[in-house]
This record gives sequence, C-alpha cells and structure tokens, in this order.
Amino acid sequence: MNTISSYSPIHVVGGGLAGSEAAWQIASSGVPVILHEMRGVRGTDAHKTDGLAELVCSNSFRSDDATSNAVGVIHAEMRMAGSLIMAAADRCQVPAGGALAVDRDGFSEAVTKAVHDHPLITVVREEITGLPPSDWDLAIVATGPLTAPSLASAIQAETGEDSLAFFDAIAPIVYRESIDMDICWYQSRYDKVGPGGTGKDYINCPMDEAQYNAFVDALISGDTVGFKEWEGTPYFDGCLPIEVMAERGRETLRHGPMKPMGLTNAHNPTVKAYAVVQLRQDNALGTLYNMVGFQTKLKYGAQADIFRMIPGLENAEFARLGGLHRNTYINSPTLLDRSLTLKSRPGLRFAGQITGCEGYVESASVGLMAGRFAAAERKGEAISLPPATTALGALLGHITGGHIVTDEEPGKRSFQPMNINFGLFPELQPGSIVKPEGVKRFRGKDKTIMKRQLIARRALADCATWLGQESTLAESA
Repeated sequence: MNTISSYSPIHVVGGGLAGSEAAWQIASSGVPVILHEMRGVRGTDAHKTDGLAELVCSNSFRSDDATSNAVGVIHAEMRMAGSLIMAAADRCQVPAGGALAVDRDGFSEAVTKAVHDHPLITVVREEITGLPPSDWDLAIVATGPLTAPSLASAIQAETGEDSLAFFDAIAPIVYRESIDMDICWYQSRYDKVGPGGTGKDYINCPMDEAQYNAFVDALISGDTVGFKEWEGTPYFDGCLPIEVMAERGRETLRHGPMKPMGLTNAHNPTVKAYAVVQLRQDNALGTLYNMVGFQTKLKYGAQADIFRMIPGLENAEFARLGGLHRNTYINSPTLLDRSLTLKSRPGLRFAGQITGCEGYVESASVGLMAGRFAAAERKGEAISLPPATTALGALLGHITGGHIVTDEEPGKRSFQPMNINFGLFPELQPGSIVKPEGVKRFRGKDKTIMKRQLIARRALADCATWLGQESTLAESA
C-alpha cells in the first residue's frame, strides 16, 4: 500500500468514471483502496488508451444548469460531495454553450494523475475474471457497460438472473480545419452562453428539404455493422444510432438531433434551414469537433460517404469514425439493496452503468454513492442514504426500486437504463407552485419551469443536509 492505515483496504474493480469516483470517495474518507483495472493488460472494443475514466462516447457531461435542469442538479450535488470526476471536468472544460464538455484526453489524464497520486489508493493493472474472492470482504464492481465476458458470466452465475444488454453507439469526430465555414456558422441554440461558453459554441451545418430527404434515404439504405449474436438487443433511446432514428420516421431527425429551432444561418439569415447538423468542440485546442447525436453502427466506408453529403462537410476528414459496442447491466431492483449491495452476498456492491444508470455523470454519481456507503461500512458507521428529493437519491431510487412489475410477460423485466431527470424526483408539496404577483396567465411552460426550479432548489438544500449525515439507512428504511 502507498501509506499506513488502520483499516483493511476496500477493493474496487474497474477504473472507469464510476470506479475512479468510488475509489476517490473511499480514500477521501481515510480508508485505503485497491483499484483493479484490466486496461493495460487487456483492452476493450471501445477504449483507445489505458487511462482511467476514458470517455468513449461523447465528451459532454450535458447541462450544467443547476437551477432548472436535473443533470445540472446532479453536477452540483457531486461537487458538494467532493467528486473527483466533477473536479477534473471543471478543470478540463471546453466551450459548449449551456453544457459542460471536456477535453477528453486532458480529463482522463487529470483523473489518472489524481488517483495515482493519492496516498491511500493503489492501482493494480489486472483482469478480474470472476467475482471478488471471499477474502475481499468489502468490494465494489464498477466494470461498466464493457464488462469482460468471464466476469459477466460469474455475475450471472451468482445472481441467477439473465443479464440484459443494449447497443451503445459512438459519434464520429471531425477535424475542424476540414469543415467549410463558408457554408457553416458558429452558434449555440438560442444563443445560449452557459458555463465557459460564448453563445457560439457549436458549428452548424444547414440543410434544405431536398438535401435532408436525400440524407435520410442514404442513412436508411447505408451498410451497417451486423449484429450476429447480439441481434434483438434493445437500444437505449438516449443513444440511438442515427440510422435507427431515421428508420423510425422521415421527420424523426428534424425533431431530434437535426432540429433547426433556435438557429439562424449567419450566411443567409432570411432563409430558415429545414434541418441543421451540429458539431461540438471535442478538445481544448478546438481542432476536433464531434457530430452531436450522430452515434452510428454504419460501416466506416458508408459513414464517410454519407456524412460528406452534409453541407459544409463535403471534404470532412474524420479523426475517428463512429462505432458500436455492447452494454450490459443487471436487474438492480431485484438484486441490490438500497445501499447498492448484492442481496445474495453482503459486502459486494455494484456501481456505474452496470447497475442500470445511463450517462457519464450518472455513472460517476453511483460510484460516488457506492464508495461512500462502502467506506462507512468499513469504518463501522451508519450508512447514510441521500434523500429521495435529491438528484442522487432520485437516481438511487430508480436503480434499487424504480421499475414496474408486470404479469403480462412473465420473466421479462421492465427495468431499463435511465438518465437523471425530473420524472424521478418526488412531487412537490401541494401549494408549492404559486403564481407570481402581477402575472395574469400562469400555466404550461411557465408553470413547468417554476416546478423544476423548485425541485432543483429543494434538491440542493436537502443534499447539503444529507452531507451533514442526518439521514441514516435505518431511519429511511
């Protein structure tokens, strides 16, 4: 170990966002950690490096608005709890309108350095092929959506449950210098500035109706990667391949990632684009831009041909083309207790996307909670659960109990991966939403905005109280 401690170490399997965050939270509490990461010994289908917390999909942590956006709220709560992932993201931020986006290489390097430099964390590069051995009395499995087959089989054998899986697709990245700015222009939707942004943080590529229809036709007929044994695996709607969205209806893309609302063509302000493709800065230097919402399972040759049909990208050079990987998660509401411990094996917790959360910050936040819970258990302290009114508590509630039991299809789960959203939070107390003085009509969008603001305000206040350790597992059971 890197330092002397009176506590036995807690083992964390997996050095992604969840595992790195769990290790950090444990070590920050004064308990030593052994972090096991297989990259460096064995790679995955999606990772390119052996750095901790490598981002393999988007470089965006999504909205950083803690006043009325659920993702921004969980950002704020994680910062309050001393999150390593959020600290690294803040240090490696790149402009992205109202979103928090990062230089992916700098972010991974920052997390890796912080973990390696912590005196209570030891990183071991090895593949864990089965469940943690019994002499690891406290352990966290945070192997993410790319869990190695041998470990997945061991989990399946232990739980007696069939694991569910879905495809997670990766968006292409374009070299900035190859984008034609005589056609494209810089603008954030509705000119939103956001943290670290200017209101001109996206490159926008306009399409007229004929160009859009030709593009949709090409997507639908494009050559895609075969599914083979993965055939029939359900997609997560938040990360649908662009061609799958196109197949769902000709107008789907215009109401999704290619919506033209809130954008005005700087080269032709009087003509409204029929559809718009947006690219977001992907690194601190501003030399790389990723195609927003363009996750894909198209074969590489088809990607280059089809995406160069987009106005302004006719001569695009790709630093990385899109790809596809499998995502596996367990039936957490059935298998885990409220402190993320496997019911069949005390002391063994799960964290991150393997639990059925979706998204970078959600994965890291579950690691944060699992780390805090495990550290408390090691120290003989009461395990403190975040209130359901917080973003952390709302997500934990979904993972450990947020599913609908149905008798219509025996054996089929209704539990599905979920991003944090206001639908997971408890309702406000009756009478909380009051029409502002002087406002004649107060309904619809205005009322929804106020509701979200009140939920966000309540969440942050209750999170501050929770971090004072006032709500214990026993009290909230």
